[in-house]
Amino acid sequence: RMLSGYKPKGDVKDSYKILELEEGCSLDEVRNSFRTLAKKYHPDSSSSTADPAAFIRVEEAYRVVLNDVAAQEKPSENSEEEEDQFKVKSLQHRHYLSFEGVGIGTPSQREKQYMQFRVDRATEQVLEYRQHRLESSYAGTDLMRVKDVRESKKVKITQAVERLVEDLIQESMAKGDFDNLRGKGKPLQKFSDCPHIDPMTHNLNRILIDNGYQPEWILLQKEIRETIEQLRKSVVAARRKLGEPMTPLEQKQWNRICEQFMEDIRKLNKRVDNFNLVVPILSRQMVHFSPEKEIVRAQKTYKALME
Repeated sequence: RMLSGYKPKGDVKDSYKILELEEGCSLDEVRNSFRTLAKKYHPDSSSSTADPAAFIRVEEAYRVVLNDVAAQEKPSENSEEEEDQFKVKSLQHRHYLSFEGVGIGTPSQREKQYMQFRVDRATEQVLEYRQHRLESSYAGTDLMRVKDVRESKKVKITQAVERLVEDLIQESMAKGDFDNLRGKGKPLQKFSDCPHIDPMTHNLNRILIDNGYQPEWILLQKEIRETIEQLRKSVVAARRKLGEPMTPLEQKQWNRICEQFMEDIRKLNKRVDNFNLVVPILSRQMVHFSPEKEIVRAQKTYKALME
């Protein structure tokens, strides 16, 4: 196998062979071949052919071929200068660089990106630790183990896709594909115009809202409104079933219905109290529903329907 006997010399012909390409190929062919081999040999790919040493050789060959193709497609008087600039910006996998391969740009910029990466990694480790603790408490059932395996596969696939997307973005940035975007060099319009609102809090709230998240008090308010409407409809429907005029037996049934209805209203008022404790806006607080007034309202609604 060509990969097993390769020694990184920077030889162009050997690099083409490792990438399974012929000289004179395009940049797109080089990138497509590298992605295919990277997925095959990457140590995080969970593939049966995963091989860290082979992946390093593929990456070294990729850099050699990429520089060679770029030099052929962009000949100029300052070719050496362009080649050095391209080497600095060429895509390299984070795992095999300083700062664990995280970030691009100057050393100081990469150091900042690396610090953020460490924070994210620490957060992931905390989540994994908590997950393991929960797994140990429910380790007695086979169903839980199957579910955990399924979830872990989803996490691995998601992380692999995110790494690939990030690598493609960094490669496009190095090529200058984003240089012609509208608004380049201008500040992002992502913060609130209100100077009294924390920009980070504003952005977090905006992301939550865009993804369908609703605060607890909004959900509770919606639940209270839906419950009172359902109670009102049910008591009117029960009154219509008894008819007019009511017999003594039907009057007793109606009295029991009214008592149950008033008890349901009292329970609903307790949820109103809970809502008033969590609602952040004073003007949005709700008042209690009056059981007696609700009975009168139901009687009026019934008479209006009968007329």
